[in-house]
Amino acid sequence: MIFRRSFLSELANSASAVFIALLTIVLTIALVRFLGQAANGDVANEAVVALITFAALNNLAVLLQLTVFIAVLLVLTRMWRDGEMVVWLSSGVGLSRWVKPILMFALPVMLVVAMFSLLVAPWASRQASEFKARFEQRNDVSRVAPGQFRESADGSRVFFVEGLSDDLAHVRNVFVASLVHGKLGVMVSQSGRMEMQANGDQFLVLENGRRYEGTAGMPDYKIVNFDQYGVRTEAALPNFAADASTRVKSTWELMTDRSANNLGELVWRLGLPLSVLSLALLALPLSFVNPRAGRSANLIMALLVYFTYSNALTIIQNWTARGNLPFALTWWILHVAVLGLAAVLLWWRVHLHRSMGAFAVALFRPARVPPLTDEGSARP
Repeated sequence: MIFRRSFLSELANSASAVFIALLTIVLTIALVRFLGQAANGDVANEAVVALITFAALNNLAVLLQLTVFIAVLLVLTRMWRDGEMVVWLSSGVGLSRWVKPILMFALPVMLVVAMFSLLVAPWASRQASEFKARFEQRNDVSRVAPGQFRESADGSRVFFVEGLSDDLAHVRNVFVASLVHGKLGVMVSQSGRMEMQANGDQFLVLENGRRYEGTAGMPDYKIVNFDQYGVRTEAALPNFAADASTRVKSTWELMTDRSANNLGELVWRLGLPLSVLSLALLALPLSFVNPRAGRSANLIMALLVYFTYSNALTIIQNWTARGNLPFALTWWILHVAVLGLAAVLLWWRVHLHRSMGAFAVALFRPARVPPLTDEGSARP
């Protein structure tokens, strides 16, 4: 059909533009956030690009879901606003016949969303968690951001370095403040390096520096010049699986370990692809706009419906995670309810147009003149 080919082509073009715009927003937000964390020394500078990539992969399912809804809504709204939908309706293409091309567009996207939601997003969350864990488990000096004061992992020392070498093993112009047995010690040196002992202990060796210990003006206050001074650093053992969040667990792990939290996360992952189909069909009755009235009323209503749907899915996920509702009910009931709402709105819209069309025909149809009898008077 001509209308089907033109409709699918316009849907593809609109979806591409919407997806690029949404992806740009997500990447910009992630870039600003991770650059700020890198500047504060919370994440490694070399991990910023990887973390942005993982954040994008983690949000692609939601982006595609929203893309389908906005694309269908925008294309159909334009058709109503420009009068193109009236032409199709006058040609015998009823609103119910738009369901099939919408399904042809939404079903492939639904499969892609399912892949990202069930497989790719958990993997991306786990990789991002491991990147952050590796940075947290680095030695005290390598975690220091040049030009900033940073606290050690155990909270017993504060470091300040002016610069780091490329291999992160040497530092220059170092300031270290430590509190040992209730005594404050301050060390400054021109340079330093990291050394690993045979037993696995790590030491920061300060060179050409001075140590101040105690309280100034007290008899036990000491000032010591040194050529080398070793400071033992505490490094945690690698444990990249320490993040027990359900977001980093694979879908198979959620299905095998059917705890309340895991089932709640599973409700969310299954809900994203199912909502693609529900939102695409819901956009059909919501797209109606009267060209003579305001052009933004239906868009505002559609946004309210989307946010209500998304928040309801989050609420059901939380209820499932708390054990208030069974998983056998929560993973499908919301989506069936939205599909039912879309069917009711579509039925109402179809019958409304039919009744309006019949009323218009009856209103503007010429009055029928009764035939005359042989006597010249109208037949009763």
